[in-house]
Amino acid sequence: MSDQFLFNMDDPDAGIFRQLAEGITTHIFPGEQAMISIVRIEPNTEGVLHHHEEEQWGFMVEGSATRYQGDEQFEVKAGNFWRTPSNVPHTIRAGAQGAVVFDVFAPPREAYLNPGSGFGS
Repeated sequence: MSDQFLFNMDDPDAGIFRQLAEGITTHIFPGEQAMISIVRIEPNTEGVLHHHEEEQWGFMVEGSATRYQGDEQFEVKAGNFWRTPSNVPHTIRAGAQGAVVFDVFAPPREAYLNPGSGFGS
């Protein structure tokens, strides 16, 4: 299998790196119709409330967190996954052990096609 089709989520040099916020980083893997984002959140760190056009699915790989979405909040732990519809405000706060989240965006987020910082616009 060619390297352009095989990736490892623990490879620190893979994908497009973004510093989303202090204590929150991601490696982005864009495709033609969808995009994967491997997000690492330091313990007790909270992201910025934001929204975007793209639908987003999240899967908690490691750790735990509180997910804020629209007017709701819910606890997530390893093995849980969730869907965030287009334009719904959301963020996450990692638990005491931090968190690793596997996000899928469809279609790909244009703001994440380049290295940089922030949650995009």
